[in-house]
This record gives sequence, C-alpha cells and structure tokens, in this order.
Amino acid sequence: MPILFGVVLLDLVGFGIVIPILPFLSPPLGADKLDIALIVAIYAAAAGVSGIFWGRLSDRIGRKPVILLCLCGSVIAYIFLAMATSLWMVYAARAFAGLMAGNLGVASAMMADITRPADRARGMALIGAAFGLGMILGPTIGGLLAHGSGNFTLPCLFAGGMSALAALAAAIWLPESHGAARRAEHRVRRQREGRLSTGQMLRRSGNRLFVFQYLLHNACVSSGTYIFPLWVADLLGWSAREVGMVFGVQGALMVVLQAGAMGTLVRVLGEWRLLRVTVSVFLCGFGLAVVAGGHAAAMVAALFLAMSGATLCIPLLNSIITQRSPQTDRGRVLGATSAASSFGRVVGPALSGLGLGLCGYAWTWALWAAVAALYLAWVLRESARAASMRPAGPDQGRTGRA
Repeated sequence: MPILFGVVLLDLVGFGIVIPILPFLSPPLGADKLDIALIVAIYAAAAGVSGIFWGRLSDRIGRKPVILLCLCGSVIAYIFLAMATSLWMVYAARAFAGLMAGNLGVASAMMADITRPADRARGMALIGAAFGLGMILGPTIGGLLAHGSGNFTLPCLFAGGMSALAALAAAIWLPESHGAARRAEHRVRRQREGRLSTGQMLRRSGNRLFVFQYLLHNACVSSGTYIFPLWVADLLGWSAREVGMVFGVQGALMVVLQAGAMGTLVRVLGEWRLLRVTVSVFLCGFGLAVVAGGHAAAMVAALFLAMSGATLCIPLLNSIITQRSPQTDRGRVLGATSAASSFGRVVGPALSGLGLGLCGYAWTWALWAAVAALYLAWVLRESARAASMRPAGPDQGRTGRA
C-alpha cells in the first residue's frame, strides 16, 4: 500500500505542476480564453474516452503493466508539451495526456485488490490523499520553476521527470495485485458469459446508476472550483494569491480527512451512513453559497464545506462499488467510474459558464445545489436498500449490496 501511494503521488505531483501553468503557457502561442477552456476540456474528454479501455486491459494483463504504460505515456506527453512551439502542439499534448490518464482508475482497482472490505475505504482514501498532496506540491514546484520568466519548458520537463521517476519506482518495487490466477478466472468468465459491453456488465451488476453518480459528483466539484475564483474576484476583488491560499488550505484539509480521519469514521459510522453525512455536507456547502452574497467568511466557508464533504465521497463510492462488482471485472468497473468522472469535469464548467452568463452567481450555485440534492436522494435510497438487504457476514454488514 505505501508503494502504490508513493507511485501515485509522484505522478500527481507532475500533473499538479502542469495544470496551473497551462493558462499562462498557451496565450503566447495564440490562445484566447476559449482555447484555454478547450485545452482543459480536451484532456478530460480524452481521459473519459480511454478510462474504460485501461480498466478492461488491466483485468486482462494485470494492473502493473497498465500503470507502467500510462506513466510512460505521461512522460511523452509532458516532453511534447515542453517542446510546443504552436497552439496545435498544446492541444495534441493534452489530448495524448488524457488518453494516457488511466492511472487513477487502475490504481484504485489495485487498491481494491490488496485491501479487505473492512479496510477498503481507508485504502481508497490514500489514493485521494495522494491526489491532494500532488495538488499542493505540484503547483508550488511549478511556480518556483517558472520563476516569473514566462518560460515553461523547465516545469513541463520536470513534470515528465516525476512521471518517469514514478514509472521507475513502479517497475522496481510495485508488486502485481491481479495475478495469473485472477486473470485466468477473468478469461473463463468472459468465455462463459460471452463478450459483454461495459453497459451490459454494469446493468448485470446493478451499477449503471451508481456509475452515473461519479459524473454528478465530479460535475459539482469541478463547477465549484471553476466558479469560486471568479466569484471572489468579482465580489471581493481577490487575486490569484488569495484564491491560491484558500485552495492550498483546502488541499491540506483534504489530505488530513482522507489520510487521517477516513478509517476511524468508517469504523464508527459504516460506509453508507458516512456517505449520507458527507453528501449532506457537500449539499450544505452549495446551499450556503447560494445565500452567501458578498460576505467573505460565508463564501470561503461554503467552499470548505462543499469540498470537505466531496473529498470523502469518492473513496466511499470506490469501496462500495468494488464490493458489489465481480472481482474479475474490477478494472473495467473502475475504468467506467473514471470515465464518468472525466465527463463530469467537462460538463460542470461548461454548464457553469452558461449559467453565469445567463443568470449570475446565486442561480448558478442553486443549479449545482439541486444536482447535489439529486445525488443525496440517490444515496438515501441506496443506503436504505442496502440496510434492508444486509447480509449476515461481517465483511459486508456495514456496506450491503443494492
């Protein structure tokens, strides 16, 4: 588990280095605001297209080879971005990076392979904590490397170096979790049941609507991180410095909650009950944003509430869905959730931009509060069904299967 955490962290530090510099790297090559939005969107869309493929491939050939392939692809994408001399090269580099972005879904499948059901939410939270640390360390390193010079070649090359270091660490120390016996079982299952599409597989396991919640969740989260900087800049006159400080504190809080608190909370409340609490907190954050007006404390509190609730949701969802899916199809299931998450990150900012243009901040926050309410309604329904169908076994007593 520590080795997997370290590999994911190294890769995400590289990811965190590049994301904040994209809005500054692209304009000298002729990009306008629409291009910047499309460059961000093309990465998420490409990741959505490829997510299921990487998950399914990891079920067939193992988790470790797929993680290595994705890391090596990331290295190539960062080097190509560093060499970009025209705008099309930036688009191509980010699209290729998105196509190679299968690591989180496959790493989550590996974490499910190596953890018992009772410990799985905590294990999934470590993946989230690695993401949070990457989003704290990466932008800091990227800013230091850029050093206000306007030359972003070094940060991109350093990001590629981090992914290369992650690939080297994975090649040497990361053990395979989906061994030959499980891969053989996967082949037998495919021969027995025929070649099912991902949609058919999700329907058979009762997880189609479950996977859709990943889209709703990530649409809400990405909309919040998109709207907040614009909101505080327009109403409070804040600059990138103040916004960066708020996001830095939130990132640190995310690490503490996922790496420190998740295991205890799951033991005390159980997975479904904790999921009800976290989605409720998520919804309260959006609700507070609707009525916050121009009050700085309320605006910041709204972000902290929403994002703190959200940060605990995904590990819980990942833990539950792996327990109600066939072990041999874990990679494909988590690939589907990764794809849905990526599409949510496209939908959220797009709808938020449209909403801000048509009806302003309060109504746009209200739109996402309504989406979060739908998310909570599904959680309440599924948790009630899980409680009514709870098996007697100790491993599933707190999770259930809907």
